[in-house]
Amino acid sequence: MNFISDMHIPVRRTSHSRIHEVDWGYLELGQYNSDHMLVCDYSEGHWFGPEIMPFGPFSLLPTTLAFHYGQTIFEGMKAFRTVEGRVHIFRPEKHYERWVRSAERLCMPVVSSEVFIEGMRRLVQLDREWAPDSIGSALYIRPFQIATDFRLKLKIADSYRFAIVCSPAGNYFSRPVRVKVEREYARAVKGGTGYAKCGGNYGASLYPTQMAKAEGYDQVLWTDGVSHQYIEESGMMNVFFVIDGVLVTPPLNDTTLDGVTRDSLLILASAAGIPVEERSVSVDELREGLERGRVQEAFGAGTAAVISPIWQIGIDGRDYTIPVNRDGSSIGLELKEALDSIRYGRTEDPYGWNFYV
Repeated sequence: MNFISDMHIPVRRTSHSRIHEVDWGYLELGQYNSDHMLVCDYSEGHWFGPEIMPFGPFSLLPTTLAFHYGQTIFEGMKAFRTVEGRVHIFRPEKHYERWVRSAERLCMPVVSSEVFIEGMRRLVQLDREWAPDSIGSALYIRPFQIATDFRLKLKIADSYRFAIVCSPAGNYFSRPVRVKVEREYARAVKGGTGYAKCGGNYGASLYPTQMAKAEGYDQVLWTDGVSHQYIEESGMMNVFFVIDGVLVTPPLNDTTLDGVTRDSLLILASAAGIPVEERSVSVDELREGLERGRVQEAFGAGTAAVISPIWQIGIDGRDYTIPVNRDGSSIGLELKEALDSIRYGRTEDPYGWNFYV
């Protein structure tokens, strides 16, 4: 990806780097934050110039609207260090497209692509030493936006803050996961905000996920919010199944997040000649496929987890086990290797996904 900008972004460098505090052998997402952040404010109908400054707290009044009425959106992205030592941001333009949809759904002004992408590039360039050099690790990037009006009134805000922070991160799930098909609670319903990355979606998912974890599961497999008969997503990830040798994933709609990792895997699968179907998968089909051995693989896919194999699925009180291939002989691991090879610079990037800083 090529992006050239002469935008002036003031930089206030930190006087004391915290990079020496990082335990690079144990990178829990969000445990450490890089030295700087980008901040850009909106008021009186326009965005003011962004600024890069030392990472630190915001000063917000208790009546700030984001605390009360949920006008908050975010993205999850990664910057990778290649085997040659170069650092790039993975598919920022695809993330920006989703950002625009989220902002519009939450009635928030859209920050320009120049601020979003070029501001992010300069922030990552400044904090490039925070990008880990181990395979499986990356610099996680969190753009977010909040309503900053301070009055207790349910309304579309007139002022906002857009910011980007970064955090070195390792593998989100270090082992195959056990999931439960959720048949009572819903993550999203048709006409709602399921396709947007907004805080409310994630807050509403905590209770059923907590209940599933109390039963020994790692995550839930969300079903549709009306009939609870069709699989939609897995926790914070899109979900894939290999059924009779075909890679199957639920279609996108207004209750499903348009995952960038999902899109990348579908492109790579088609290039590799792997049969792909984007179609509805019912709980009954999944159960029957598990009973008869037709479901050969299942895995979640997302920015944080990349690909997380699923080894057991609980449906209506019964657990079904799926053999997990660890020797690279599975479609999920083949696709993960192909994706990692591009992101870590082991092979060419034919799609222009890597945006070098």
